[in-house]
Amino acid sequence: MAVRIRLTRMGRKKHPFYRIVVANAEASRDGQFLEVVGTYDPCKQPAEVIVKQDRVKIWLDKGALPSETVKTLLAKASKAE
Repeated sequence: MAVRIRLTRMGRKKHPFYRIVVANAEASRDGQFLEVVGTYDPCKQPAEVIVKQDRVKIWLDKGALPSETVKTLLAKASKAE
């Protein structure tokens, strides 16, 4: 089973809010996931990224692959701390 760390869309029309989730690579974008490891709110100025660094590290050690977008968000979150 390939596991990915990716975004799932929440919020309402024209006001997106994303959860950073760990999910099976074959699951749909807003389908089942294994764990929520953070949030991303692009509507705030500046955009707000909240990440549970310890849980992300555990999943990365287990072999989960982050999507390109999540990879950049994790880099921004680690710089902010």
